[in-house]
Amino acid sequence: MTESQTPADLPAKLLHYIDGEFVDSIDGDTFDVLEPVSNQTYVQAASAREADVDRAVAAAKRAFDEGPWPRMLPRERSRVLHRIADIVESRDARLAELEAFDSGLPITQALGQARRAAENFRFFADLIVAQVDNAFKVPGSQMNYVNRKPIGVAGLITPWNVPFMQESWKLAPAIATGNTVVLKPASYTPLSAVLWPEIFREAGLPDGVFNLIFGSGGVAGDHLVRHPDVPIISFTGDSSTGATISTAAAPQFKSLSLELGGKSPAVVFADADLESALDATVFGVFSLNGERCTAGSRVLVERSIYDDFIARFAERAKKIVVGLPGDHRTEVGALVHPNHFEKVMSYIEIGKGEGRLLAGGGRPEGFPTGNYVAPTVFVDVAPDARIFQEEIFGPVVAITPFDTEEEALALANNTKYGLAAYLWTSDLRRGHNFAQGIESGMVWLNSNNVRDLRTPFGGVKASGLGREGGYRSIDFYTTQQSVQITLGTAHTPSFGKQQPPVAQGLDDPDPR
Repeated sequence: MTESQTPADLPAKLLHYIDGEFVDSIDGDTFDVLEPVSNQTYVQAASAREADVDRAVAAAKRAFDEGPWPRMLPRERSRVLHRIADIVESRDARLAELEAFDSGLPITQALGQARRAAENFRFFADLIVAQVDNAFKVPGSQMNYVNRKPIGVAGLITPWNVPFMQESWKLAPAIATGNTVVLKPASYTPLSAVLWPEIFREAGLPDGVFNLIFGSGGVAGDHLVRHPDVPIISFTGDSSTGATISTAAAPQFKSLSLELGGKSPAVVFADADLESALDATVFGVFSLNGERCTAGSRVLVERSIYDDFIARFAERAKKIVVGLPGDHRTEVGALVHPNHFEKVMSYIEIGKGEGRLLAGGGRPEGFPTGNYVAPTVFVDVAPDARIFQEEIFGPVVAITPFDTEEEALALANNTKYGLAAYLWTSDLRRGHNFAQGIESGMVWLNSNNVRDLRTPFGGVKASGLGREGGYRSIDFYTTQQSVQITLGTAHTPSFGKQQPPVAQGLDDPDPR
């Protein structure tokens, strides 16, 4: 095994970007950034404290209150977003290289995420120009219309899995609608975020519209959430942190979008196209190293095909290519950080007492160091098992059989999460009815996570609060003001023009 190739021209230090300038932390504080194949520190990043967050928010607020961006026509903002998309597309190879090196994601999958980031900007560039708002007319009496306005400074807190794409998913609609932003990426994977300042500057985004701070969630993220000049918070991450953010933001009645954890079911009926279902379920849990919120990490299989399915599933898992993130043959790379590696490995040990191990179960052969986990398959897993109930966020799957449609639905809904679900059947009626019974924000029927950007993204239960995607993102990042105009004579009761009424005596009728 060779060591991961360090990308050329890395910055000597990762700095914040505030009001159009790269700046260090005010107190000079830093944190180490590790490369997941060797777990060695390859760079230090500036670590923001409260004063640094205040500085970034002040720049964003000044750009919103005094700058041109919120006052530009949608078409003008759209042109800037299209230029951003063009630049991102032109640099997809560099983005993928940095993403694979920093996060451990296989480079072929990182390349796809870089291209998706460009598409996010292009999509919202088109959407803000095509946006139509409601207008209502009462003939000869009144005209009512909705006026959309940007809200202010948006605090964007992004996760360490596919970080550049996740950042684009929030940045594009936030700035498209005229807001200014402060972005805080995850501290495990800050590298690709340093490309945004150059991209935005080249595209013509005014200074102060985009501000970038690095640091911990407990300090920088917490202060950003609580800051009185940040009325919008969009967060993607684990459910426990989401609950903390919700509590912190509540006293100021901030607009919140929380996309949190998942333990998504993939339900395979006996009448499914089995080969397609295997393709989708294997890819759904092992792609992106299993570090994806929508992973189908619980596979529920009808008993009549169960034995054949698990044998074929395990055989595929054993053949998955584990390798260096930068190798184009790699299908599963290194997990993002040693802390996360230890968490996933601890769940594998738990799983050995909760299910029957058919594949994996530890480090892959030939990888004695680094954050490598062999694709792991547990079968015959009971519904109350921890590996069935809790989010592992790694290349680990729990498979269990079911006998009836009613049992399958109960098993699918038997977690605190409700983000995504996948359903495989050739019975169209059952597919639609079953989908409506599943407690999840999104359902894919005979498909694997191919999402139309116009559709809402989000979950129910512990998987989140609110929706983004398409017009829902426009709704979230704007305030909707109702304007009423009288077209005729206003019919308003006239108070205060009559003589005061005579005082009533005790014998007068009840005035009610």
